[in-house]
Amino acid sequence: MKTLLALGILFLLPTFALADENVRGYYRKDGTYVEPYRRSSPDSSPYNNFNFPGNTNPYTGRTAPGDPDAYLERYNNRPNNSPYQNPYRPFGK
Repeated sequence: MKTLLALGILFLLPTFALADENVRGYYRKDGTYVEPYRRSSPDSSPYNNFNFPGNTNPYTGRTAPGDPDAYLERYNNRPNNSPYQNPYRPFGK
């Protein structure tokens, strides 16, 4: 039984490893520097983002505050020049 459980965990690890990505530090238009951070890989779902209210960032251990309905309103009304553009600061920064 322990062997089966260990094998199951081994098969799940690559899935979690592919779910996140590094973001390089960059300067905003106003000159503010944003330090490098990790984020969930871009996709079409706002619910699996680290900064969705109630989700916990596994790298910082912080749970995102806020109203899920307000988050979804902002998410759905973001600029459409990029399907993955996130106009929000990464949670915990």
